[in-house]
Amino acid sequence: MGGLKDELLKAIWHAFTALDLDHSGKVSKSQLKVLSHNLCTVLKVPHDPVALEEHFRDDDEGPVSNQGYMPYLNKFILEKVQDNFDKIEFNRMCWTLCVKKNLTKSPLLLMEEDSFKVWVIFNFLSEDKYPLIIVPEEIEYLLKKLTEAMGGGWQQEQFEHYKVNFDDSKDGLSVWELIELIGSGQFSKGMDRQTVSMAINEVFNELILDVLKQGYMMKKGHRRKNWTERWFVLKPNIISYYVSEDLKDKKGDIILDENCYVESLPDKDGKKCLFLIKCFDKTFEISASDKKKKQEWIQAIHSTIHLLKLGSPPPHKEARQRRKELRKKLLAEQEELERQMKELQAANENKQQELETVRKKLEEAASRAAEEEKKRLQTQVELQARFSTELEREKLIRQQMEEQVAQKSSELEQYLQRVRELEDMYLKLQEALEDERQARQDEETVRKLQARLLEEESSKRAELEKWHLEQQQAIQMTEAEKQELENQRVMKEQALQEAMQQLEQLELERKQALEQYEGVKKKLEMATNKTKSWKDKVAQHEGLIRLIEPGSKNPHLITNWGPAAFTQAELEEREKNWKEKKTTE
Repeated sequence: MGGLKDELLKAIWHAFTALDLDHSGKVSKSQLKVLSHNLCTVLKVPHDPVALEEHFRDDDEGPVSNQGYMPYLNKFILEKVQDNFDKIEFNRMCWTLCVKKNLTKSPLLLMEEDSFKVWVIFNFLSEDKYPLIIVPEEIEYLLKKLTEAMGGGWQQEQFEHYKVNFDDSKDGLSVWELIELIGSGQFSKGMDRQTVSMAINEVFNELILDVLKQGYMMKKGHRRKNWTERWFVLKPNIISYYVSEDLKDKKGDIILDENCYVESLPDKDGKKCLFLIKCFDKTFEISASDKKKKQEWIQAIHSTIHLLKLGSPPPHKEARQRRKELRKKLLAEQEELERQMKELQAANENKQQELETVRKKLEEAASRAAEEEKKRLQTQVELQARFSTELEREKLIRQQMEEQVAQKSSELEQYLQRVRELEDMYLKLQEALEDERQARQDEETVRKLQARLLEEESSKRAELEKWHLEQQQAIQMTEAEKQELENQRVMKEQALQEAMQQLEQLELERKQALEQYEGVKKKLEMATNKTKSWKDKVAQHEGLIRLIEPGSKNPHLITNWGPAAFTQAELEEREKNWKEKKTTE
C-alpha cells in the first residue's frame, strides 16, 4: 500500500501545483474541495463532506498550503484507497487539471494522448522527492526503450553529448521538459509521428499497464474445438485475449498462478507451432505464427509463472527499484567521499597551521639554542679545568677503593667457601637422620606384622580344633537327631494346621464381636443422648420430676401418693441446702 500511495501522490502533486496559479505554494479552499471530491470519485472512496467542511472550515483565513492539505489527503482519501479503481481514469483526471497550464503548445511529434502517456511514464520513473524530476539515468532508460520499440539503433554518443550540455544547476528534467525533449525528435530522427506514437504506446503498456507481451495467435475453442485468431495480452498474473488489438471486445482470461505450467506440443491437425497452457481447471491449446514467436511466448509465460512462485514484482518494476537503490548507494558513497574530502581538507589545513606553528617554534628554539651554545662553551671551559683537578683526585680515591675491594673480595670468598662446606655437612646429616628414621619405621612395621600373623595363626588353629571336635560330635548326633527332627516336623505340621483352623475361628469370632460391639456402642450413644435430654429437663423442673434411676439400698420414703422418688438422706441434703440458701438471703 505504501508504493501505491507514493504513485498516487505524484499525480496529485501535479494537480495541486497546477491549481497554484501564483506559485505561492497555496491553493484556495474551494478549488481543494473540488479536487478532493473528484479524487474520491475516481478512487472509489466514500466522500465525507462533513469531514471536508470541518477540515476547511470558513473561519480559516486565506488559502491552504500543500502541507496543510496533506493531513486531510492522507486521513480521508489515501488511507481508504483500495486497489479496485481505474488507474488510467485517475491519471487522466490529474492530467486534465495540469495540462492546459503547462503544455501551451503541442510538441512536433506528439499528440495530446501521447503526451499524456509520457506524463504517466514520467510519474513512474521519477524520483520520490518534490518537485518531481527524472534523472539522466532514467531518461537514458526511457529513450532506449522508445528507440527499441521504433526499431532504431541507440545512439550512445549522441546521448553522452546531450548529457555534457545538460544544465549543471539541475539534477534532472521536469515532466514538461521531458515531453518537449521526446516531441522535438532529437533522439528519433527519421521517424514519423505514427511510429513515435506506437513506440510510446508499447512502452506505456509495458511500464504502466504491466503488459509483458502481446500479439496475435490462434486459440482452440473448448466447446466447438475450432481455431480462432485472438489478440493475446500477457500481464503478471493473467493472459487476456480479445477479438482484435483495439481491446474493445474481450473474449476471456487465462488466470495464472504458481501451479500453472506451459509446454510445447507437436504439430497436429494441420496446426504448427503449438503449445499448451495448463491451469487449475482448464487447458488452453494455442498456435503461434512461427517457431520464434512460439518460443518467445513460452519463455515469457514461463518467466511470469516463475515470478509468481517467487512472489516477485514484474521485471520492469524490479529493475526500476534496483536502479533507484543503486542511485541511492552511489549518492551515499558520493556524500561519504565528499565528507571524507572535507575531513581531509580540514585535517590538511590543521596540519598546515601546526607546521607553521612548529616552524616558528623551531626558529625561536634555534635562536635560543645559539645563545645557549655560547653559554655552554663558556661553561665548558670552566668545567674542564675543574674536572681535570677532580679527575686526579678521583683516580687516587679509585686506586684506594680497588685495593680495599680486592681485600674484601678475598675475605668474602673464604667466608662463602666455609658456608658451602657447612651446608654440605648439614645436608648429609639430614640424609643420615632420615635414613635412620625410615629404618626404625620399617623395623616397627615388620615387628607389628609378625605379631599380627602369629596371633592370627594361633586363633585359626584354635578354631580348627574346635571345628574338628564339633564335627565329630555332630556326626555322632546326626542320625539320632535326624529321626527326632522328622518326628518333630510331622507334629509341628499337625499343630500348625490346628493353629490355622483355630486362628480362622478366632478371626470369625472377632469380627462377630466387633459387629456386636458397634451395635452396643450405637445403642449406648442413643441412650446417652436420651439420658442427657432427660437430665436437662429435670434440671429445669427439679423437685417436680425425677428420673427413675437405680435406687439406693436404704428404705424409701412413703408419701401420700406412694413411694417417694428420693431417699431420706437425699431429703435431708435438700433441706440443708434450702436452709443455707435462706440464711444467705
